Amino acid sequence: MKNKMTKLPLLVFVAVLVALVSPAAAEIKSLTISSDTRPMILFEKFGFTHTGHVAIRVSAVSVTSKLPDTDSSRLGFFLLSEESLLQVLIEIQQNPQLCVLDSRFITPLFNFRSLSPPPSSTFNHSYPVSSPNEYSLFFANCAPESTVTMDVRTEVYNLDPDDSRDYLSAGLTHLPSLFSVFSVAYLAFLGFWIYICYTNKRSTHRIHILMAGLLLVKALNLISAAEDKHYVKVTGTAHGWDVLFYIFQFLRVVLLFTVIVLIGTGWSFLKPFLQEKEKKVLMIVIPLQVLANLASVVIGETGPFIKDWVTWNQVFLLVDIICCCAIIFPIVWSIRSLRETSKTDGKAARNLAKLTLFRQFYIVVIGYLYFTRIVVFALRTIAAYKYQWVSNAAEETASLAFYMVMFYMFRPVERNEYFVLDDEEEEAAEMALRDEEFEL
Repeated sequence: MKNKMTKLPLLVFVAVLVALVSPAAAEIKSLTISSDTRPMILFEKFGFTHTGHVAIRVSAVSVTSKLPDTDSSRLGFFLLSEESLLQVLIEIQQNPQLCVLDSRFITPLFNFRSLSPPPSSTFNHSYPVSSPNEYSLFFANCAPESTVTMDVRTEVYNLDPDDSRDYLSAGLTHLPSLFSVFSVAYLAFLGFWIYICYTNKRSTHRIHILMAGLLLVKALNLISAAEDKHYVKVTGTAHGWDVLFYIFQFLRVVLLFTVIVLIGTGWSFLKPFLQEKEKKVLMIVIPLQVLANLASVVIGETGPFIKDWVTWNQVFLLVDIICCCAIIFPIVWSIRSLRETSKTDGKAARNLAKLTLFRQFYIVVIGYLYFTRIVVFALRTIAAYKYQWVSNAAEETASLAFYMVMFYMFRPVERNEYFVLDDEEEEAAEMALRDEEFEL
């Protein structure tokens, strides 16, 4: 009964872990496992074509056990497809004594019987993957009461027609080109925005300069992402571009949330200052984004083989949800404040225009957050492994559309909707303001 109870949490953990892991950027990875007691360790997830290969080098292996004899065949590496994962989970649930290495649904690579004799204790071999699919690379330890220490170097790749290695998963191999195209689009967008600001100098506010900075950082983020993926694809390592990617990603997210909050409060349009509660939102969002960026680096640069990997994923998701909720509040406050003001200042048409603009902005922000958090995740989950790039394309397309709509709504023009006033429609505006349409 005890074995069965210990197996069930393992089954749940493995299922959650595999679900969280995105197809690996799959650079060549070298890592150290030290005194690890976990029965299963997930190294990475990769989409193989019919020319796929996985190479594993294990060295400095040490297995310690409280029992006198340890069967070395009970420790080893294997590949497991997502389709087979459920079958393996069912197998183990039905037979808690079953070692996953004995399952007929896995693709075994090697066990510790293949290690050269001590003190070398090394193994180095490359395996072709004959059946194209998305596989997870696991290490299993079925030896009871044992701990494992080892250095592991993994390479997973597909061969191109010219026999060159492609270290990007089959579904991600198009990402360098995709990010390059979007970076050019944002640079063109930035040039157009600078032209708009220059030709409307009198209506250009500080927020418009900040918006230009957002476009620049977004373009630089995509350029570094494209170079990062290109070098990983060709060489298996990022050559430092991953550092630039994380820097610009952090700046981009902080600037995006800051711009949304500042626009939502009407800063630089309606008023040159922020209220105390609006400052608190920024003071909450920015430190949280520092934490989210730290979690993103840990998730991206390590992998599911570290013990706290799931925790870092949970931290990232929690922080992202909190930030998405926090940036909505200033927009709601502005809408309610405008409704209250409209009852006393006698400028119904102007207030109606402002309310309409803020309500539209509120809907656009909600739609953007919903699409990039829910729809993109659903696409990433349901898309075939060869088409994982589609979720990235959908996310970047949605982001570009959001930027274009937001920048259009708050562009620097002589008669911005914030300042539109038509006395002839004043009576109609007063009636509209009595409507509950703007209640949230």
